[in-house]
Amino acid sequence: MSETAIKAEDLKSVAGVQVAAVASHIRYANRLDLVLIALDEGSTAAGVFTRNAFCAAPVHVARKHLDESAGACRYLLINTGNANAGTGQKGMDDALASCAALAREAGVAVEAVLPFSTGVIGENLPVAKLVAGIPGALATLGQDWLSAAKGIMTTDTRPKVRSVQLALQGKTVTITGMTKGAGMIKPNMATMLGFVFTDAKIAQPVLQSLLSAVVEQSFNRITVDGDTSTNDCCILAATGKSGVAIDPASAEDFACFEQALQALVKELAKDIIRDAEGAAKFVTVDIQGGGNTRECLLVAYAIAESPLVKTALSASDPNWGRILAAVGRAGIEDLDVERVSLYLGDVCIARNGMLAPGYTEAQGQAEMNKPEILITVDLGRGDARETVWTSDLSEEYVRINASYRS
Repeated sequence: MSETAIKAEDLKSVAGVQVAAVASHIRYANRLDLVLIALDEGSTAAGVFTRNAFCAAPVHVARKHLDESAGACRYLLINTGNANAGTGQKGMDDALASCAALAREAGVAVEAVLPFSTGVIGENLPVAKLVAGIPGALATLGQDWLSAAKGIMTTDTRPKVRSVQLALQGKTVTITGMTKGAGMIKPNMATMLGFVFTDAKIAQPVLQSLLSAVVEQSFNRITVDGDTSTNDCCILAATGKSGVAIDPASAEDFACFEQALQALVKELAKDIIRDAEGAAKFVTVDIQGGGNTRECLLVAYAIAESPLVKTALSASDPNWGRILAAVGRAGIEDLDVERVSLYLGDVCIARNGMLAPGYTEAQGQAEMNKPEILITVDLGRGDARETVWTSDLSEEYVRINASYRS
């Protein structure tokens, strides 16, 4: 799906944060695949991690180090090409060894280093190649955010990185974040990998609460294929260098900051859908009139993850029966189908559980031909409303994933 290319000049430096990306040949030659992010002393960090029971070794280590350091981490070390997942005790040892190598080079405690990996599952991490890339990464730390965003890509076709600034207390506060992911996306906590930074001063418990709330309405509202990765992680770090303190006690400033953070992370989440593997459609599934949040999400994901719905989207086929079928099997207890209405864009296709009077196939076709499609379902049960973003399912998605390891 086309979009305006990200320009380096649109990205804002975050005081107290430096980034670097180098090629360490972990899986491919001459490709940025090792990213280092350095945080000034005094920074705080919070994290959310995958709920997949087979979570990768770096997830275990990053979560442990974040707890042990009470969020006072100094370095994030990210590799692509190898997920270090399904690798048993050796995987744990390898993740720790990469942290230890960086800690020695940088002169920090090992628990001040958080490791992150993404790539092929079930293969041992080539630690020697990773460690060999660390000195070069340390030597080139700076503000090249675009290269860092490219360095965390796997099947992504473009970098996903954004910045926003806001005025608080007479000063400028900056938030810059980057993410990666194009397939194996139904995060169930965050995204494949996400890293967001601000120069505001935020206590670690507040930071953790902010991150959890923001993720729930962004990365936890997207799906490409319904698969939750073994390596999903999202980190939010605050350096305090702007001199602006964000605290719930200052309700107006806190609300302004949270709104800006939510807007940025939500756009990063949408960027994943816009770059979904093999996709040509950006699809918003808006469920209204639910009895509660849970049943709205059940219906939203039933539609967003239905292969029949997604292939119809790929073919621009207004096969509305597939959407109603997904609603019906979503698991809503005592669903009154005669109160359900379905829209494509502004076009009402079904009302009271059946074809709407006056609807024509040409109207539905016109909506399905668009690159961005809005599917709205009104359940007629209450006031709850939830939105999920997804993509279509194409032959190209199958090709990408059938040949992923080759």
